[in-house]
Amino acid sequence: MPSAHPSPFRARLHEVIFEADTPGGRAFDVALIVAILASVGVVLVHSLPDIDSETARVLLRIEWAFTILFTVEYLVRLWVVARPRRYARSFFGVVDLLAVLPTYLSLLLPGAQALLVIRMVRILRVFHVLQWSRYEGAANDLVTAIRATRFPLTVFFLALLVITVALGSLMYLVEGPDGGFTSIPAGIYWAAITVTTIGYGDMVPATPLGRGITAVVSALSYWVLAVPVAVVSVALSRAVHRRGAPSHETEE
Repeated sequence: MPSAHPSPFRARLHEVIFEADTPGGRAFDVALIVAILASVGVVLVHSLPDIDSETARVLLRIEWAFTILFTVEYLVRLWVVARPRRYARSFFGVVDLLAVLPTYLSLLLPGAQALLVIRMVRILRVFHVLQWSRYEGAANDLVTAIRATRFPLTVFFLALLVITVALGSLMYLVEGPDGGFTSIPAGIYWAAITVTTIGYGDMVPATPLGRGITAVVSALSYWVLAVPVAVVSVALSRAVHRRGAPSHETEE
Protein backbone atom coordinates (compact mmCIF):
# COMPACT_ATOMS: atom_id res chain seq x y z
CA MET A 1 0.00 0.00 0.00
CA PRO A 2 1.57 3.35 -1.03
CA SER A 3 2.52 5.82 1.65
CA ALA A 4 0.12 8.70 2.24
CA HIS A 5 3.06 11.03 2.80
CA PRO A 6 4.67 12.78 -0.19
CA SER A 7 8.25 12.03 -1.09
CA PRO A 8 10.92 14.36 0.33
CA PHE A 9 11.56 15.78 -3.13
CA ARG A 10 7.86 16.51 -3.67
CA ALA A 11 7.57 18.04 -0.19
CA ARG A 12 10.59 20.22 -0.90
CA LEU A 13 9.09 21.41 -4.17
CA HIS A 14 5.83 22.25 -2.39
CA GLU A 15 7.76 24.28 0.16
CA VAL A 16 9.60 26.24 -2.52
CA ILE A 17 6.55 26.86 -4.72
CA PHE A 18 3.83 27.54 -2.16
CA GLU A 19 5.59 28.78 1.00
CA ALA A 20 6.91 32.28 0.49
CA ASP A 21 8.11 32.62 4.09
CA THR A 22 11.07 30.30 3.40
CA PRO A 23 14.28 31.45 1.68
CA GLY A 24 13.69 29.07 -1.22
CA GLY A 25 10.05 30.07 -1.56
CA ARG A 26 10.87 33.77 -1.50
CA ALA A 27 13.57 33.33 -4.15
CA PHE A 28 11.17 31.31 -6.32
CA ASP A 29 8.41 33.94 -6.08
CA VAL A 30 10.82 36.77 -6.92
CA ALA A 31 12.13 34.83 -9.94
CA LEU A 32 8.54 34.08 -11.01
CA ILE A 33 7.54 37.75 -10.81
CA VAL A 34 10.58 38.76 -12.88
CA ALA A 35 9.68 36.11 -15.47
CA ILE A 36 6.06 37.31 -15.59
CA LEU A 37 7.10 40.93 -16.12
CA ALA A 38 9.59 39.90 -18.80
CA SER A 39 7.01 37.78 -20.63
CA VAL A 40 4.44 40.58 -20.58
CA GLY A 41 7.10 42.97 -21.87
CA VAL A 42 7.77 40.63 -24.78
CA VAL A 43 4.05 40.52 -25.62
CA LEU A 44 3.83 44.32 -25.55
CA VAL A 45 6.87 44.76 -27.81
CA HIS A 46 5.61 42.05 -30.17
CA SER A 47 2.40 44.03 -30.69
CA LEU A 48 4.26 47.09 -32.03
CA PRO A 49 3.48 47.63 -35.73
CA ASP A 50 6.95 48.82 -36.79
CA ILE A 51 9.10 45.85 -35.71
CA ASP A 52 10.78 43.92 -38.51
CA SER A 53 9.92 40.32 -39.32
CA GLU A 54 13.16 38.88 -37.90
CA THR A 55 12.63 40.59 -34.55
CA ALA A 56 9.01 39.40 -34.56
CA ARG A 57 10.17 35.80 -35.06
CA VAL A 58 12.64 36.09 -32.19
CA LEU A 59 9.98 37.55 -29.90
CA LEU A 60 7.58 34.76 -30.87
CA ARG A 61 10.18 32.16 -29.90
CA ILE A 62 10.68 33.92 -26.56
CA GLU A 63 6.90 33.94 -26.01
CA TRP A 64 6.81 30.20 -26.60
CA ALA A 65 9.76 29.71 -24.23
CA PHE A 66 7.94 31.57 -21.46
CA THR A 67 4.73 29.66 -22.22
CA ILE A 68 6.50 26.31 -21.93
CA LEU A 69 8.18 27.47 -18.72
CA PHE A 70 4.85 28.53 -17.17
CA THR A 71 3.17 25.36 -18.41
CA VAL A 72 5.76 23.23 -16.64
CA GLU A 73 5.38 25.36 -13.52
CA TYR A 74 1.59 24.92 -13.62
CA LEU A 75 1.87 21.14 -13.99
CA VAL A 76 4.39 20.98 -11.15
CA ARG A 77 2.02 22.96 -8.95
CA LEU A 78 -0.73 20.43 -9.67
CA TRP A 79 1.66 17.58 -8.89
CA VAL A 80 2.96 18.83 -5.54
CA VAL A 81 -0.29 20.22 -4.11
CA ALA A 82 -2.36 17.92 -1.90
CA ARG A 83 -5.63 18.66 -3.72
CA PRO A 84 -4.89 19.41 -7.37
CA ARG A 85 -8.55 19.78 -8.40
CA ARG A 86 -9.17 22.28 -5.65
CA TYR A 87 -6.09 24.26 -6.68
CA ALA A 88 -7.08 24.14 -10.36
CA ARG A 89 -10.46 25.70 -9.48
CA SER A 90 -8.96 28.34 -7.18
CA PHE A 91 -8.39 31.94 -8.27
CA PHE A 92 -4.65 31.55 -8.78
CA GLY A 93 -5.12 28.13 -10.36
CA VAL A 94 -7.43 29.56 -13.01
CA VAL A 95 -5.13 32.54 -13.61
CA ASP A 96 -2.11 30.23 -13.95
CA LEU A 97 -3.97 28.23 -16.60
CA LEU A 98 -5.15 31.33 -18.46
CA ALA A 99 -1.57 32.59 -18.46
CA VAL A 100 -0.52 29.80 -20.86
CA LEU A 101 -3.66 29.09 -22.92
CA PRO A 102 -3.50 32.09 -25.31
CA THR A 103 -0.23 30.95 -26.89
CA TYR A 104 -1.68 27.53 -27.64
CA LEU A 105 -4.90 29.13 -28.87
CA SER A 106 -2.85 31.26 -31.28
CA LEU A 107 -2.19 28.07 -33.27
CA LEU A 108 -5.90 28.07 -34.11
CA LEU A 109 -6.75 31.76 -33.72
CA PRO A 110 -3.94 34.06 -34.94
CA GLY A 111 -3.48 37.01 -32.63
CA ALA A 112 -4.83 35.22 -29.55
CA GLN A 113 -1.41 35.56 -27.91
CA ALA A 114 -2.27 39.22 -27.23
CA LEU A 115 -4.39 37.86 -24.39
CA LEU A 116 -1.15 36.88 -22.65
CA VAL A 117 -1.23 40.24 -20.87
CA ILE A 118 -3.48 38.42 -18.38
CA ARG A 119 -0.20 37.18 -16.94
CA MET A 120 0.00 40.53 -15.18
CA VAL A 121 -2.69 39.25 -12.82
CA ARG A 122 -0.14 36.75 -11.56
CA ILE A 123 1.79 39.69 -10.13
CA LEU A 124 -0.70 39.48 -7.25
CA ARG A 125 1.61 36.77 -5.98
CA VAL A 126 3.89 39.60 -4.91
CA PHE A 127 1.73 39.82 -1.78
CA HIS A 128 3.06 36.42 -0.76
CA VAL A 129 6.59 37.73 -1.09
CA LEU A 130 5.72 40.86 0.89
CA GLN A 131 3.88 38.80 3.53
CA TRP A 132 0.22 39.22 2.64
CA SER A 133 -0.82 39.13 6.31
CA ARG A 134 0.49 42.66 6.71
CA TYR A 135 -2.00 43.88 4.10
CA GLU A 136 -4.88 41.52 4.81
CA GLY A 137 -6.43 43.79 7.44
CA ALA A 138 -6.39 46.79 5.10
CA ALA A 139 -7.88 44.71 2.27
CA ASN A 140 -10.66 43.47 4.55
CA ASP A 141 -11.39 47.05 5.62
CA LEU A 142 -11.74 48.11 1.99
CA VAL A 143 -14.06 45.19 1.19
CA THR A 144 -16.15 45.98 4.28
CA ALA A 145 -16.42 49.65 3.26
CA ILE A 146 -17.51 48.77 -0.28
CA ARG A 147 -20.14 46.33 1.01
CA ALA A 148 -21.45 48.89 3.50
CA THR A 149 -21.85 51.54 0.79
CA ARG A 150 -23.22 49.39 -2.03
CA PHE A 151 -26.83 50.54 -1.52
CA PRO A 152 -26.23 54.33 -1.36
CA LEU A 153 -23.76 54.06 -4.25
CA THR A 154 -26.29 52.10 -6.29
CA VAL A 155 -28.90 54.81 -5.72
CA PHE A 156 -26.34 57.48 -6.60
CA PHE A 157 -25.30 55.85 -9.87
CA LEU A 158 -28.91 55.16 -10.86
CA ALA A 159 -29.67 58.85 -10.29
CA LEU A 160 -26.58 59.74 -12.31
CA LEU A 161 -27.78 57.49 -15.13
CA VAL A 162 -31.14 59.27 -15.20
CA ILE A 163 -29.44 62.68 -15.20
CA THR A 164 -27.08 61.63 -18.01
CA VAL A 165 -29.96 60.41 -20.18
CA ALA A 166 -31.92 63.61 -19.51
CA LEU A 167 -28.95 65.84 -20.32
CA GLY A 168 -28.18 63.89 -23.48
CA SER A 169 -31.76 64.20 -24.66
CA LEU A 170 -31.78 67.92 -23.86
CA MET A 171 -28.58 68.54 -25.81
CA TYR A 172 -30.01 66.65 -28.78
CA LEU A 173 -32.96 69.03 -28.79
CA VAL A 174 -30.80 72.12 -28.28
CA GLU A 175 -27.95 71.39 -30.71
CA GLY A 176 -29.47 68.92 -33.15
CA PRO A 177 -27.65 67.10 -35.99
CA ASP A 178 -26.10 70.33 -37.26
CA GLY A 179 -24.17 70.64 -34.01
CA GLY A 180 -22.92 67.04 -34.13
CA PHE A 181 -25.63 65.66 -31.84
CA THR A 182 -27.08 63.33 -34.47
CA SER A 183 -29.18 61.26 -32.06
CA ILE A 184 -30.21 60.93 -28.42
CA PRO A 185 -27.58 58.18 -27.83
CA ALA A 186 -24.96 60.59 -29.22
CA GLY A 187 -26.18 63.19 -26.74
CA ILE A 188 -26.02 60.65 -23.92
CA TYR A 189 -22.45 59.81 -24.95
CA TRP A 190 -21.56 63.52 -24.76
CA ALA A 191 -23.20 63.83 -21.33
CA ALA A 192 -21.39 60.75 -20.02
CA ILE A 193 -17.91 61.87 -21.05
CA THR A 194 -18.58 65.42 -19.87
CA VAL A 195 -20.04 64.58 -16.48
CA THR A 196 -17.14 62.20 -15.77
CA THR A 197 -14.60 64.95 -16.68
CA ILE A 198 -13.14 62.89 -19.55
CA GLY A 199 -14.14 65.40 -22.22
CA TYR A 200 -12.68 64.06 -25.47
CA GLY A 201 -13.73 67.20 -27.32
CA ASP A 202 -15.13 65.32 -30.30
CA MET A 203 -18.59 66.85 -29.68
CA VAL A 204 -18.65 70.58 -28.87
CA PRO A 205 -21.87 72.61 -28.42
CA ALA A 206 -22.13 75.58 -30.77
CA THR A 207 -25.21 77.43 -29.46
CA PRO A 208 -25.17 79.74 -26.42
CA LEU A 209 -27.76 77.60 -24.66
CA GLY A 210 -25.76 74.43 -25.35
CA ARG A 211 -22.63 76.05 -23.96
CA GLY A 212 -24.55 77.13 -20.87
CA ILE A 213 -25.72 73.58 -20.31
CA THR A 214 -22.14 72.41 -20.74
CA ALA A 215 -21.01 74.81 -18.02
CA VAL A 216 -23.64 73.39 -15.64
CA VAL A 217 -22.66 69.82 -16.47
CA SER A 218 -18.98 70.66 -15.91
CA ALA A 219 -19.82 71.98 -12.45
CA LEU A 220 -21.90 68.85 -11.82
CA SER A 221 -18.87 66.68 -12.62
CA TYR A 222 -17.17 67.69 -9.36
CA TRP A 223 -20.18 66.37 -7.46
CA VAL A 224 -20.01 63.14 -9.47
CA LEU A 225 -16.41 62.61 -8.38
CA ALA A 226 -16.78 63.80 -4.81
CA VAL A 227 -19.86 61.88 -3.65
CA PRO A 228 -18.64 58.27 -4.20
CA VAL A 229 -15.21 59.12 -2.77
CA ALA A 230 -16.73 60.73 0.32
CA VAL A 231 -19.20 57.89 0.94
CA VAL A 232 -16.55 55.17 0.63
CA SER A 233 -14.01 57.19 2.65
CA VAL A 234 -16.39 57.56 5.60
CA ALA A 235 -17.24 53.84 5.52
CA LEU A 236 -13.55 52.93 5.25
CA SER A 237 -12.68 55.16 8.19
CA ARG A 238 -15.34 53.45 10.28
CA ALA A 239 -14.09 49.99 9.28
CA VAL A 240 -10.52 50.89 10.22
CA HIS A 241 -11.71 52.34 13.53
CA ARG A 242 -13.70 49.20 14.37
CA ARG A 243 -10.74 46.96 13.57
CA GLY A 244 -8.37 49.07 15.63
CA ALA A 245 -10.69 49.58 18.61
CA PRO A 246 -10.07 46.22 20.38
CA SER A 247 -6.29 46.61 20.23
CA HIS A 248 -6.55 50.13 21.75
CA GLU A 249 -8.71 48.82 24.56
CA THR A 250 -6.22 46.05 25.25
CA GLU A 251 -3.34 48.53 25.42
CA GLU A 252 -5.26 50.64 27.94
